[in-house]
Amino acid sequence: MFATLSDRLADTFKNLRGKGRLSEADIDATAREIRIALLEADVALPVVKEFVGAVKERARSEEVSGALNPAQQIIKIVHEELVTILGGETRRLRYAKSGPTVIMLAGLQGAGKTTLAAKLALWLKEQGKTPMLVAADLQRPNAVQQLQVNGERVGVPVFAPEPGNGTGDPVDVARASLEEARRKVHDVVIIDTAGRLGVDETLMRQAADIRDAVQPDEVLFVVDAMIGQDAVTTAQAFLDGVGYDGVVLTKLDGDARGGAALSIRSITGKPVMFASSGEKMTDFDLFHPDRMASRILDMGDMLTLIEQAEKAFDSEQSLKAAEKLATKGGFTLEDFLQQMMQIRKLGSMTKIMGMLPGMGQFRDQLENFDEREIDRIQAIIQSMTPAERDNPKIIDGSRRARIAAGSGRQVSDVNQLVDRFFEARKMMEQMARGGGVPGMPGMPGMPGLGGGKRAGARQAQAKGKKGKKRVSGNPAKAAQQKAQQKAAAADKGANPFGNPDGADIDYEKAAEQLNLPKDFSQFLK
Repeated sequence: MFATLSDRLADTFKNLRGKGRLSEADIDATAREIRIALLEADVALPVVKEFVGAVKERARSEEVSGALNPAQQIIKIVHEELVTILGGETRRLRYAKSGPTVIMLAGLQGAGKTTLAAKLALWLKEQGKTPMLVAADLQRPNAVQQLQVNGERVGVPVFAPEPGNGTGDPVDVARASLEEARRKVHDVVIIDTAGRLGVDETLMRQAADIRDAVQPDEVLFVVDAMIGQDAVTTAQAFLDGVGYDGVVLTKLDGDARGGAALSIRSITGKPVMFASSGEKMTDFDLFHPDRMASRILDMGDMLTLIEQAEKAFDSEQSLKAAEKLATKGGFTLEDFLQQMMQIRKLGSMTKIMGMLPGMGQFRDQLENFDEREIDRIQAIIQSMTPAERDNPKIIDGSRRARIAAGSGRQVSDVNQLVDRFFEARKMMEQMARGGGVPGMPGMPGMPGLGGGKRAGARQAQAKGKKGKKRVSGNPAKAAQQKAQQKAAAADKGANPFGNPDGADIDYEKAAEQLNLPKDFSQFLK
């Protein structure tokens, strides 16, 4: 969504690096580039003026002139100002003190209200609530049926007394849903209302009548983040005609420039509360302004990644896997498959990698990553017998041929998986025991990466022994010794991991030894 903006801002900050002081010309040039980047991202002009003005004012202050690294200070200012225009703090739902909490969804047709209603219901269900969906969109063909299907997918009941398709009174349906919720003890009611292709008087009057009939605790305006500048106009029209408490952005996974997200909060004064970023029912969460600002500046979103991992991973299973890694040969292909299945629960590998800091520069590789690679690995492992998974060493030539036939793959694919598993297991076992990564120098103070006092002492001792090597006083022999040392150093540089200067590294082989798909060799570079 914010790819264009992220790239332009990254290029702007590159020009500031290495400068001990920032001149007035530097500040003006940076502000001009930020202004162009925001306008290209479809951010509304008043918002751009306010944002750039705040950045320039702070850039000329003492917090930058007195900083040890002015470039980093400018990035910090831009990040803080982005957080401000995105809403500052995370806005959470208000729940009713007594009776069911009523949430009404409003917005144009095609914004994704019906799908989002089910996503919100699933999210509330995971929070321990007992939501009920209400089909009050009686105009759009099959809107009621769509909500019923989505409700069944997420395991949430749907109140739909009218068939829709142009028949029935949505105000009566909304009013009756409150009695139904009290009778069946639902603590949250989510009302899906009708939309139009554009803002008109009929749409506004119907939405206002439903609002007056049920007195909702929260009115959420659902807007398609891909409609650009028009999102702000529509948001203002709904604010004047119906009124709402918060905004929900849908289709954040699209390829639009994202100006709507940066503009709505500043123009309407209403916070963005939720964001929908995919087609799955789980692709929905609270909108965190600070995390979105970090994503835009390619700083990653580790907090969201950690939260998703906590939901998806079985802590007991992960602990068992860690204990097996501490035992030589204890980690099996069955354990590897279980861990891989847990990672699959996090969603797309492209999205997961995109949450890591600095991944903006690898956007092309991420977009071209083949998600089916994990399916192929799963098929190969599941074609093995339990004994073969527990002890891959017994997989000989005939077994590999059988496994390849059973998984629909080539024998070479089975060979590659088994070889990569042994290499990866060896590396993980060494890291689990604190022995460091094979072929990589120890890092003092970093457990699992060759760190610690003992590792440092061993390295110092080895280095001392090498340093004591005598050099012949004979000029001819001394030259020969130097040539041999140079040749040995060149051989070491050819090691996939070894050369610290990065010369002659075979990144594809390194990716293979790290049990990563070959596509990831670019990330190692």
